[in-house]
Amino acid sequence: MSYSNDGGAWRNDGGVPPHAFDPWAQPELFRGVLTRRVFAFLIDLVVLSVPIILAVIFIALFGVVTLGLGWALFWLVSPASIIWAIVYYGASIGGVHSATIGMRMVDLELRTWYGAPGYFVLGAIHAVLFWATVSFLSPLVLLVGLFNGRRRLLHDVILGTVIINSSVRTQVTPAARAY
Repeated sequence: MSYSNDGGAWRNDGGVPPHAFDPWAQPELFRGVLTRRVFAFLIDLVVLSVPIILAVIFIALFGVVTLGLGWALFWLVSPASIIWAIVYYGASIGGVHSATIGMRMVDLELRTWYGAPGYFVLGAIHAVLFWATVSFLSPLVLLVGLFNGRRRLLHDVILGTVIINSSVRTQVTPAARAY
């Protein structure tokens, strides 16, 4: 509990500020976010697929040159593609723009509920949780975004993240510091 200066009331929220992004006070931050997320996802799928396709082509050609011995490397494609996707999402969301390449192309960025930019572990977990929820709960979990003001999907709600329009330049309250 902390003591508030506004009228001497006690607060039980630990002094943590409310959500940095209010869909009623700043509706422009959430306008068109779901549609843009679909296009960003498709762009990111292409970005993720190109190195994997090149690796498969390389292994196939290497197998021809080595008279079939190189084809034994095909078992590495699945684990390598999973690691590549986790590193891609973690590094891009944890980067300067707090967005993947697809998200940057459609002017989106990921923020925490209190306004801080993303970081590597958050980006990696965001990707893993997205694929887990879609795989186990069917793609219908994506409908969650239609029924909330911040246009958050199920994995966004679980992680406490928000996807906003980065083209809209608004003053956001500074992120809380965890000491």
